[in-house]
Amino acid sequence: MATHLQGTQPVIPPTAHPLAGSLRKVEPKRLSLSLLIALVVGSMIGSGIFSLPQNMAASAGAGAILIGWLITGVGMLSLALVYQTLSNRQPALDNGVYAYARALGGEFLGFNSAWGYWISAWIGNVSYLVILFAALSYFFPLFGEGNNKAAIAGASVVLWSLHWMILRGMRTAARANALTTVAKIVPLLLFIGLVIAAFQRETFTVDFWGSPALGSTLDQVKSTMLVTVWVFIGIEGANVFSARAAERANVGRATVIGFVITLLLLIAVSLLSLGILKQPELAALKNPSMAGVLQAAAGPWGAVLISIGLIISVGGALLAWTLLAAESVFTPAKEKVMPGSLAVENTQGVPANALWITNGCIQLFLLLTLYSSATYLALISLATSMILLPYLFSGVYALKLTWQGQTYAGHRALQLRDMAIASVATLYCLWLLYAAGPKYMLLSALLYAPGSLIYLATIKTRQGQPLSGPETGLLIIIWTAAAFAGWMLWSGTLSL
Repeated sequence: MATHLQGTQPVIPPTAHPLAGSLRKVEPKRLSLSLLIALVVGSMIGSGIFSLPQNMAASAGAGAILIGWLITGVGMLSLALVYQTLSNRQPALDNGVYAYARALGGEFLGFNSAWGYWISAWIGNVSYLVILFAALSYFFPLFGEGNNKAAIAGASVVLWSLHWMILRGMRTAARANALTTVAKIVPLLLFIGLVIAAFQRETFTVDFWGSPALGSTLDQVKSTMLVTVWVFIGIEGANVFSARAAERANVGRATVIGFVITLLLLIAVSLLSLGILKQPELAALKNPSMAGVLQAAAGPWGAVLISIGLIISVGGALLAWTLLAAESVFTPAKEKVMPGSLAVENTQGVPANALWITNGCIQLFLLLTLYSSATYLALISLATSMILLPYLFSGVYALKLTWQGQTYAGHRALQLRDMAIASVATLYCLWLLYAAGPKYMLLSALLYAPGSLIYLATIKTRQGQPLSGPETGLLIIIWTAAAFAGWMLWSGTLSL
């Protein structure tokens, strides 16, 4: 599919976009198609898939789960195709999360997109470290739930070990990520094979549309979609690393191929589990619920296998997201949209300062988990919501590109097709914002507001142009929302 789409879309020269030339320096590219695919799959497959059977069955029957996957699959596929189309038609724009937002609405919008993505990435890594040591506690009980002193000490060792490995070179780290991606897929494939062998059609079809206690089919579908969306975060991974791709066309291919691989694994795990245990039994499982399913299908050793798989999977996702976090602020810093110090590379071409600051934030936040696990969990949800805006900006930019016909001269059919895809992606992103709820969207302003101060200080240092009218309006909206959220927190009408 990806190869066909690439062949039908003429690639425009880098000079065709006004941001070209300043966005990329001429240097040898390093990441092959396979490494880019591994980044996409590795960032999407973390801990979520191991809890998917219980998470899905907790509020839906098999029929609603099927519908939920259909809707989510169409929505996320449209977003994957948007990233593929933009990488092919705007090859001058590196780090799509930032560059597409900047091309859409200017520097300040691009900054906010990169800022929100970066915060989401590194806070998400805190959760991976906690989950990693919670999983290790299956074999070493001293780690407890992953947030005691022993676990935090171990997490710190893992964090800085990854840090030093990445400093040795992005390609070295990307190869390590590829190995962990393969390693995490092996137990998933073994799970799928064993569950297929033990699959019972009668079990799968019992209460196919769910019991009355689960509510209407529509309510069940909505609940499944709230679960499925989070397991696809990371779909943009190849675009973030577009500047380091060996071939530009591989960025779009990696996005679509990585999405398809991940989608098939997720659907197989969630649906096949319903043929092993009935919906109420799945809903009652302790997470990671894949362990309970495999134990029922193959015996007690299944739980051990899944625990090992979870440890490998989370470790690989941690590496992938550390790479994504550092890279997400590196490109804006090169453009002087973020502090220039973040653009400093070491002799291996690694954005060293961005990596130090990112992992420093993770370390500080790890210490927070010792004193307030509730605050930590709330901020995880808040930070996860922040990644939805960069997705929306990408969809709207693709819609703008197709609406105006840029790069589509003489290709009307392609323009209409891509416009339809961009429309679906944009509507889907808007629905995700709605599903996340106004609470976290409002609270996210509290994290965007301090970022705007960094941006203002950055443009003052380089004596850049003052904010435009629309950018000033955006700044006012952010600070008004932040002030309102702060007042609601103080008054007790809003809580983390």
